[in-house]
Parts: sequence; C-alpha cells; structure tokens
Amino acid sequence: MTPSNNATLTRRELLARICSLLKEGRLEEEIDRIPLKMRPKDNHALRCCVHKDRAVLKYKIMALLGYNIDDEEDELTSLSDYAQKAWNREELSPVVMTVVDEACSSCQKGSYHISNMCQGCEARPCAVNCPKDAIYFVNGQAQIDHDRCVNCGKCIRECPFHAIIYRPVPCEEVCPVKAISKDDQGIERIDYNKCIFCGKCKDACPYGAIMEKSHIMEIFRAHEKGQKVIALVAPSIAAQFRQPLDKIYQAIEAAGFHDIIEVAEGAEKTIDHESKEWQERIGRGQQMMTTSCCHAYTELVNKHIPELKDRVSETPSPMAYAGRIARERYPGATTVFLGPCTAKRHEAYFTDQIDFTLSFEELGSLLVACEIEINDLEGRLPQVHASGKAQHFAHSGGVAGAIKEKAGDGLQEEIINGVDKKAIRQLKQYAKGKCTANFLEVMCCENGCIGGVNTLMKGRQAEKAFHENQFQTTDLRE
Repeated sequence: MTPSNNATLTRRELLARICSLLKEGRLEEEIDRIPLKMRPKDNHALRCCVHKDRAVLKYKIMALLGYNIDDEEDELTSLSDYAQKAWNREELSPVVMTVVDEACSSCQKGSYHISNMCQGCEARPCAVNCPKDAIYFVNGQAQIDHDRCVNCGKCIRECPFHAIIYRPVPCEEVCPVKAISKDDQGIERIDYNKCIFCGKCKDACPYGAIMEKSHIMEIFRAHEKGQKVIALVAPSIAAQFRQPLDKIYQAIEAAGFHDIIEVAEGAEKTIDHESKEWQERIGRGQQMMTTSCCHAYTELVNKHIPELKDRVSETPSPMAYAGRIARERYPGATTVFLGPCTAKRHEAYFTDQIDFTLSFEELGSLLVACEIEINDLEGRLPQVHASGKAQHFAHSGGVAGAIKEKAGDGLQEEIINGVDKKAIRQLKQYAKGKCTANFLEVMCCENGCIGGVNTLMKGRQAEKAFHENQFQTTDLRE
C-alpha cells in the first residue's frame, strides 16, 4: 500500500491490528493494549507526551469500531467494552465521519502573514491596495493588523517579492461547502446539515483527526455467523494495489468473501436507464440533465443547490443496481460495497440493497491482516464481467462517454472534474439555465472515483494502473 503521510500510516496500522485480532478471535482481550504497543514508553512522543499519543489512538480506534467520538459518556470506558458493544450492535448511523478532538491540534484561523522576505520597498503595493488599511510598517517591515484584516488576499497577490504567506486551516480550506469549522474550544466540528460526505477534510487533516467510521465489525460478525458475504467491487479497484485485476479479485475472495459482483455490472443498467431518461427529458423540452451516480454531488444539490434538483437524473447509482443484482443472485446474503468513497457509505445507509461498505484502504489492511500476498495468486475473474464502457465509470468522463455512445450524437456533454468552490459557483450558474451542454457529468473527486479519498494510489500512478488493468482484463477475456 502506498502511504501518503504518517497519519495515514497510523490509521492503516490500527485497521490492520483490529482486523488481525478479529480474525484470531482476540479483539476484546487485546484491544486495550493496541495504544500501548504502538506508543511504548521508550518511544519519542509525537505530541506532548506518550499518554497524549495513546489517548489519540484510543479515540481513533473508537471511530474504527464504528462510534462517533461524541458517543463517549464515561472516559473510563475501556476499548474492550466498546468492542463488545460494537459486536452486538444492530443499528448503524448515517453519520459517517467524526472528529477526534484529542487529535485536533486547534489550528489557528486561516490568515495572512508577512515573512522576513519583506524588502520594505518604496512601492508598498500591499499597503496601498489593502481595502481595510490593515498593513502598517515598523522599521521598514510590513506588519498585518489581524483585527482589521478580512483575509481578502489582495496583499499576497500584489507583493512583488512573494513575502506574504497564507496559513490555512487544511480541513476548512478543502471543504467546498463550509461544513467544518471551529467550536468555542477551537476544535473542528462537522455540520452534517451542510456536509456532502466527500471526505476531503479527512484527506486533508495533517493530524489524522477526522476519522471515517468503519463497518469492519459488522462484516466480521456476518462471516462469524456463517452468512454468505458478497463483495460488490467498484471498477476503480483496477487503479489499486499495483496488481492485475484478476489477482485482486481472487485476493478479495481469499479474505473470506463468498463471491464478487462487479459494480460495473450495475453501471450497465445505469447506462441503459440514464440514456433513455436523457432522451425523454430532452424530448419534452428540458434543456439539460445531470448525472446522479456520485452521491457527494447529489448531496451537494439537495443541500446547497436545490434549484438544480429537477435536472438531476433519477437513475439509481451503479452501486444500487449492483445491490439489486446481488439480492436476486444471493437471497439472504450480506452485501458489502468495496470502493474508494466516503459518500457511498452514507448512500448505503439509505439503500436497502447494501448492508455495509468497506473502503479500499480498509480492504488493504484486511489483506495485510490475513497475510494475503496478491502477487502469489493465480487470478480469477467473476463469471459475469462487465463491459469496458461500464468499467470506465471509474474515470472522469467515463459516464458521459458511455451515455453518449448509447443515446447518440445529439448528446452534448460537459464534464465537471472535481467539486470545489469554483465548481459550485459554476453549477449555480447552470441552475439558472446558463449551460450550453445538454448533459452534465459531475464527479466530486478529481479524476473521478480513481481519485477517491479512500484510495491507496492516486494521481498518475492510479491512472496508469487503471488503464493497464483494462488492457489486461480484455486480453484475459479474449
């Protein structure tokens, strides 16, 4: 697995340790020792002391057991008690992310600062262009009066020496809908009435303080009960693990899953339904229709751009269709969606066809715990293997390309590759009828699902692995 930082490594180590203990049947017995083993006394503390480090690990483990940090009623409750309650838990929550306040280091409010690169130049464009007269000079060096500063950024754009820097709050900076902010104690809190569950804040936090609640306990319990557990695997899996797709599938089965259904098989139904829906809507005079397969995008519309709602496709997502296929093929089985997306965990809560979700990061930790070496496997593809156009739903532009191929050349597509504040402004303009295209594909993550927040590989590495796997799979089928 490709690490991106130490916070990521810590989260993956916790997942692997929990999975190992679950597999051995010793979780309740050993879980309280995990913080002690990961942060022994003779190690250098990452924070003020080893006890603070251990407290942070405890609360991160709580999240991986499926708890909100706010669920804690007694600080003396042990992890073994939480594990026992989680094992017997019958209901899940639609709240999929939680902030570990012990880990949140109370980043100062985002603001501009003058560095020692200031030359005290005669032009002083920073001060001249400041609309609030917030810049003054002491001994020829610029200073910012933060009581006056409104963080407009004009000074940083005007300084010819790049002497002004902006210090952001990483999680707040990346949230496209301003759903995360500080409480009275300076701890970040998520406003779930605004949150679209994109997971960008979790990915951005350098302290690993924002955690996604896991379903790993529920999945192991289903295995323990002898239920058939069916893996619904998103096509973006092809961009992970640096291994051929057929070997990745066999590794998933080796980890205890009864069978695999490709979510791309569900995407084929999405293509058929959505292309007909587009033709019907355009035929009755509607100017434009947007995709509906990205749950973070549909949450964005529902909560922040309701005027666009009537132009969002009513076609179910590929995950929902794949869940229906699984229910028909394996009545009574437990269905688990495997993907790169935080928002899908939220969508699954409201979808009867999906019981639980497992992120690619969680899958990687599960394979480590099971000591499965993907490269050592022979490889096997599912009996039903979806078409290439359905597999390309994982990539930005893939949905629009597949719908256009089905609907015909009359479809004029536009693609929004990643949702940020600029994209939201653009969408609000389109809601007023200012879009020249008649089909709009929106993916919240840049590069589509292969750029999801719960991926193990990102960027060019992920794109290369994805395309190589598409060729390899075609060759196997031929």
